[in-house]
Amino acid sequence: MLRWAIFLILYLVVDIYGFQALKTVTRNHWVQALYWVVSLLVIGNFVYNYYGFNRSDGFTHRHAFAFGFFIALLVPKMILLIAMLGEDIFRVPQAIYRYFTEGNSAEGNYFASRRQFISKIALGISAIPFASILYGIYKGKYNFKVLKYTLTFEDLPEAFDGYKVTQISDVHSGSFDNVDKVEYAIDLINEQNSDVILFTGDMVNNKADELKPYQKIFSNLKAKDGLYSVLGNHDYGDYVAWESEEAKHQNLEDLKALQREIGFDLLLNESRFIERGGQRLALVGVENWGTGGFKKAGDLQKATKQVEANDFKILMSHDPTHWEKKVKNDDNHYHLTLSGHTHGMQFGIEIPGWFKWSPAKWRYKYWAGMYNEAGRYLNVNRGFGYLAFPGRVGIWPEITVIELKKGTVTA
Repeated sequence: MLRWAIFLILYLVVDIYGFQALKTVTRNHWVQALYWVVSLLVIGNFVYNYYGFNRSDGFTHRHAFAFGFFIALLVPKMILLIAMLGEDIFRVPQAIYRYFTEGNSAEGNYFASRRQFISKIALGISAIPFASILYGIYKGKYNFKVLKYTLTFEDLPEAFDGYKVTQISDVHSGSFDNVDKVEYAIDLINEQNSDVILFTGDMVNNKADELKPYQKIFSNLKAKDGLYSVLGNHDYGDYVAWESEEAKHQNLEDLKALQREIGFDLLLNESRFIERGGQRLALVGVENWGTGGFKKAGDLQKATKQVEANDFKILMSHDPTHWEKKVKNDDNHYHLTLSGHTHGMQFGIEIPGWFKWSPAKWRYKYWAGMYNEAGRYLNVNRGFGYLAFPGRVGIWPEITVIELKKGTVTA
């Protein structure tokens, strides 16, 4: 209760400062009243949905949108807060000076009036994230992008020169609210005409049943050499309060069965070989392994029992911290590792080829895109779906297409 009281007091302070900017710009009482009506509705809906909320009870669309609209208002108001506080840096000392120098002889309020142009600039700037977040909720979460890479390896078997891999990750099917958009994305994947489709974990948020409304759509995925998948941290059902361990175990088994019915060959610390012209490529799939309290079920040694040292290897591992801590320095040379997990935090700014930023970089060293260290590549897919915040801003849902080429690698 105390925590909520502190939260509401802080939010009220932010709200009051935001209103100061609006009041400086317009004296229209209807506009001012609308500000408070919208603010009270959003914060009321947020409190209603999250008071007593326990993540283990499940996260619904209702929770997601309550959180999304709360963020849509909070971020712009924080910008207004900073602007108004910045102005108060000058207004408060000036008011104190007038109080002690002019006393009762001062004309009017000790505080100087807020300057309208500062409020207008602050409102204009705050409108940008407000509109961006609303766009992210309405359209951004289905703004699928196909990102293409060409990687050259000297030891790639000649039979696989030009081999195309499509990677998707972090479907989080329980978050979807538009079947047609998901169907469009599956068609977009198939249009890439890749040789193999690899899925790197988190098919659901928590429960296998989340996948059932989309099972038929995902069953339309097609690739010459098949579909392969691994598990992500959300697939194990660890974030739900199950009535028993048996129920939790059955949920995981149901999810495995659903993936296999779709057509995925689920790799549980296992490997497979794709053969062409007497040559082969090794696909290695490990269970989830991640730092920061995430499940560490991945076992590279077990997964590579059948793999030889000179095999060309593609590793599927959901969490990129596995590559950072274990894979890139492993004696086995994993040519290409495919991960996901971070979602790029579903928020950031990207100018392809020039600039890339997201708060995700404060948590993950490798958080989105292609990385190359010592001839070992890691691709961190930004995710196909979304989680918690019901949208994406600047970090769009991703379908990765990687073409493997044989050739001389220059330093």
